[in-house]
Amino acid sequence: MGYPGRADRGWGGWTLLVWVAAVSSLISAADARKLKQPRCPPGCICTKDNALCEDVQSVPHIFPPDVVSLSFVKSGFNEISGGSFVHTPALQLLLFTANSFDLIDEDAFLGLPHLEYLFIENNKITSISSFAFRGLKTLLHLSLAYNNLETLPKDVFKGMDALTKVDLRGNNLICDCKLKWLVEWMHQTNATLDDIYCSGPPVNQGKRLNDLLPHSFDCITTGNSLKFESISVEAFTFGKDQYVVFPQPFAGTCSFLEWDHVEMTFRPFETIESTSTVVCKPMVIDNQLFIIVAQLFGGSHIYKRDVSANKFIKIQDIDILKIRKPNDVETFVIDGESFFVIADSSKAGSTTVYKWNGNGFYSHQSLHPWYRDTDVEYLEISHKPHLILSSSSQRPVVYQWNRGQKQFDRRTDIPDMEDVFSVKHFRVKGDLFICLTRFIGDSKVMRWDGAMFKEVQTFPSRGSMVFQPVTIDKWQYAILGSDYSLTQVYQWEPKRGVFVPAQELNIQAPRAFALVTIDDRVFLFASSFKGKTQIYEHLMIDLST
Repeated sequence: MGYPGRADRGWGGWTLLVWVAAVSSLISAADARKLKQPRCPPGCICTKDNALCEDVQSVPHIFPPDVVSLSFVKSGFNEISGGSFVHTPALQLLLFTANSFDLIDEDAFLGLPHLEYLFIENNKITSISSFAFRGLKTLLHLSLAYNNLETLPKDVFKGMDALTKVDLRGNNLICDCKLKWLVEWMHQTNATLDDIYCSGPPVNQGKRLNDLLPHSFDCITTGNSLKFESISVEAFTFGKDQYVVFPQPFAGTCSFLEWDHVEMTFRPFETIESTSTVVCKPMVIDNQLFIIVAQLFGGSHIYKRDVSANKFIKIQDIDILKIRKPNDVETFVIDGESFFVIADSSKAGSTTVYKWNGNGFYSHQSLHPWYRDTDVEYLEISHKPHLILSSSSQRPVVYQWNRGQKQFDRRTDIPDMEDVFSVKHFRVKGDLFICLTRFIGDSKVMRWDGAMFKEVQTFPSRGSMVFQPVTIDKWQYAILGSDYSLTQVYQWEPKRGVFVPAQELNIQAPRAFALVTIDDRVFLFASSFKGKTQIYEHLMIDLST
């Protein structure tokens, strides 16, 4: 006896049953998909093809499949992180406004092959990753208007060749060398940009970024560092070659570098052994090179370069009774005669002028005994030779050359400027200025008005022992070193007649700066008393990363 109903099924019966089961399965799958279709996320309102999310705390990952435009308003998330929209590949328009996030991360919009409009406006964005917009090859319109952007990373628009409109209005863009790439891009792209006004630096403040040209930007950028500490630096030319010399008090040497025209770099040239060296001052007289080596308490010496023997030889000692604690050496020529002066900072020493007599240097005049001079600067005021002596015990003193007696006479001092460590001068269109360095307090720039020096500008000093004016082509800079913070580079603003901030350099305990111009390149050497001596190059480039 068979199973009930089995004979009625047969092959056809089984087939029918299997087919019915398959149809039933398909119907169940369709119902399941309908039931599992993504709903509008909490905090969002969805219509047929768009969604608006307000006050959400994160970017939802799932939206109805028909949504092609998505907006976020007053949301609470802190950043747009990478891959935030990989689950919504159909989007054609994406808008963010009045949100609190301040960062757009790398690959934030990855996986949006159809996106044409991206509006990120009226938010608090301060930073954008270099690859934030990677993959947006179809994007036509990008707006970053009215955020807190001060700069943009280099090539942030790279690969976005379909762009026809970019809006950067309402940001605080600093139009310095970091944005040179953007100026170049603006001149090359087919996209249109609304007027963008610079918030800084002061030299470009209020100017239209659209009007700037790539050659309007200049920067001092790092080249490399030298593996030694130094207390000062001097650059000089001898025999058509360019050299730099560094006194190294801890190593007890004057270390010379020369420019290698083949390798296009500076290489070691020579050393002079000494003790507690504070100054290595080059002086060329009648095609002869002399080096004044000033030492602390151990006697100072003068060396001469013996070209035939290719070495330095000591030719003279400097009176140890007058020069006990030298702090600075200045060389100059008056009426064809060569001089140098050593500022002595000891209580028992005396700042002394020495004169070349054809065979050696002899003491010509003693200035300023007992005043602990820290710096001496030679300059011409109204076409007359002058010296300005800085001292730790009194205000800077101005001496004028008396041509009849061939000596310096005390002329005046600079009022209200006690504790000036050094004085350096520069000229702008015939006007004479001086930079006065204070270790703590305010360093100052003063201008000669025909009768006296008058204050032009003050600069906060935090452990400053050098305030060095530097002239490069048409640019005038002043570099204020600091032992306690970053060294500040200021650029002269001709219209306002003042220095404005231009750049910061990270140098440990800077003591001196020197320029070298060679093979159409300009180098800035920065001596460091507690770290590595630095070499910077003045380049017409951007510093974008």
